[in-house]
Amino acid sequence: MDYLPKDPAILVSSVNMLLRDEEFDTLESLCYNFGTEPKDIKNYLYGHGFVYNDKQKQFRPIGYDKKETNEQREQSCLHELPSCE
Repeated sequence: MDYLPKDPAILVSSVNMLLRDEEFDTLESLCYNFGTEPKDIKNYLYGHGFVYNDKQKQFRPIGYDKKETNEQREQSCLHELPSCE
């Protein structure tokens, strides 16, 4: 894969696959390889209904983890987005 896809569903699938198959050990290393910032991907996907789970190293639909705490939610999005407040 030479670039990250722009479509949110394909981007989630691609990032999760690359992390799951251990092509990259962290979201940060994956982003570095593709010349982007983790916060940019997190913000973009949060706006499309996905949140990053650090423990599982994958993006999931918002609300998927019913036990998700407010602290975990705050860590996965940046406060400058209106939807994160």
